Amino acid sequence: MVVESEPCPAQPSSSPPIAAPAVAVEVLRARAYLSRVAEPPAAALGVFVAQVGPVEAAERVRRGAVPDAVRAATGARRTVDRIDADLDAAAALGARLLAPEHPDWPHWAFAAFDNAGVRELAAPLALWVRGPASLLEVSERAVAVVGARAATGYGVHVAGDLAAGLAAAEYTVVSGAAFGIDAAAHRGALAARRPTVAVMACGVDRAYPAAHSELLARIAATGLVVSEYPPGAVPARHRFLVRNRLLAGIGAGTLVVEAGVRSGAQRTAADARALGRVVMAVPGPVTSGLSAGCHELLRHGATLVTRPEEVLEAVGRLGIDLAVDRPRPTRATDHLDKAQAAVHDALPTRAARDPRWLAMEAGLPLDVVRAGLIDLERLGLAEYRDGLWQRATPRR
Repeated sequence: MVVESEPCPAQPSSSPPIAAPAVAVEVLRARAYLSRVAEPPAAALGVFVAQVGPVEAAERVRRGAVPDAVRAATGARRTVDRIDADLDAAAALGARLLAPEHPDWPHWAFAAFDNAGVRELAAPLALWVRGPASLLEVSERAVAVVGARAATGYGVHVAGDLAAGLAAAEYTVVSGAAFGIDAAAHRGALAARRPTVAVMACGVDRAYPAAHSELLARIAATGLVVSEYPPGAVPARHRFLVRNRLLAGIGAGTLVVEAGVRSGAQRTAADARALGRVVMAVPGPVTSGLSAGCHELLRHGATLVTRPEEVLEAVGRLGIDLAVDRPRPTRATDHLDKAQAAVHDALPTRAARDPRWLAMEAGLPLDVVRAGLIDLERLGLAEYRDGLWQRATPRR
């Protein structure tokens, strides 16, 4: 069994200091039981735990002495007691159970769930986490990057680049470890040598999809693999939808790179909006069904982003994390005034003309044309040859 600990004050004796648990053992065991006894989001059970505490709540659930809403959520599993097996399975993986009573719990992130007032957005009762990172620390500057599983090459490229840029700016990339956009986002963050967080719809002891077992191992080596489902829990369709609220909640914003009109990424964006988080989307080809969901989000108020700097501006510190405009192509004629530009337009590129012809072509007084020609010659935009003028050949 793994119990997270922190050192006690130094003892006066010569014996080594004794570690005190960061969370009382009975509280941790109660949370382990409750994480299995009800299917998330378990809003009614969460309210009950908040009222009576996890230890009493677990005892009363076992006896069935609970309100009707809690009984309906826990009746099918209340006799299932796998506390030791679950904690031992986690320990064998190097994983641990993170409870709200632990100092590493990101209360600021999950407080928004209570404020949302939506039962489907209930905060998790506990989280099983695998990896060395602190959930509190990595969630302080985090962005969820989500999108289609059957992503296009365009989507995979953009997701990887955006994730790498966010990671380089010391933001944590949070995603779901699925095929397509999720995997590209995780790999982009790992390429930037920064921890990333994978939120699972199954136990942290399962590699899902199986083809991503190596990717999940890399994520767990420096970041976190997170789930509210106990070890051994299998992935299911409804669990992916429930899991999406955690993706939206851990990050300061949710970025959708590619998504169909009906998709899990759209659900994550809806959860993010309900939680008061920033919703961002990447535009794509109007002919692509995998960009239709992004375009719909943009029509309904999502922030359009195309590069990491724009994401940081949307979720970062107000007035500080500002995106610098990209350099724009320039022409030699960009700084000409109106008269100079008119004279330059009148200059032929092959034949040469006298100032009177140019004045008629430009519709300007002769003295204005003559002054303009001198300015253009000085700028290397006009050439004088035997009393005639023509447009200068652009210099390489």
